Amino acid sequence: MNIINTAASILLLLVFFLGFFQNSVHGRPLLLSMSRPKPVDAALFARWLVSQSSWGVLNTIASDMGGAPFGNVVSFSDGLPDKGRGIPYFYLTTLDPTARNALKDRRSSFTISEYAIGTCGKKDPENPSCAKITLVGKLKVVTEDPKETSFAQTALFTKHPEMEGWPKSHDFQIYKLEIEEIFMINWFGGPKPLTVDQYLQAKLDSYTIIA
Repeated sequence: MNIINTAASILLLLVFFLGFFQNSVHGRPLLLSMSRPKPVDAALFARWLVSQSSWGVLNTIASDMGGAPFGNVVSFSDGLPDKGRGIPYFYLTTLDPTARNALKDRRSSFTISEYAIGTCGKKDPENPSCAKITLVGKLKVVTEDPKETSFAQTALFTKHPEMEGWPKSHDFQIYKLEIEEIFMINWFGGPKPLTVDQYLQAKLDSYTIIA
């Protein structure tokens, strides 16, 4: 009887893990600390998406390419887990074109896809119900406020521990995107109207209901 019970327990665990990984994105299982807000709450949904994400595509203007847009995959953080402030911070070096571009022209945009965090299931990333958000604004180095610098560094190194060991000789600096416009689609019917103030004032709620 004990052998039968043990076998049944193992089978249940296998079924659980198979189902768990089937609902994940390739290489990233669904491990979120906050549940998915309802799409109708645009501000909360946007803050949730930014908070739960760890990377996106940062676009700058490349003057050495005739002013063409240059997109680059970068890691980011908007704060400690579940305590994000909504402002994305980056750890960049001028050995990379993104930082060099920003020092010449701060105009930038940052795009995040919900597909990357594993909550879209089998939907295509371009499906409107698989959310995507683009934050548009100015990319600048964080140097003037020691408290903000400390906050940003803690936020980045907590979400991306590897960063702390990156070569000092590469002169990495903390950058932030000062948001001026927000474009988000998280359901059918086009982009959701959302102001920067609405976005920043939204309060993350760990008990939001899964849509």
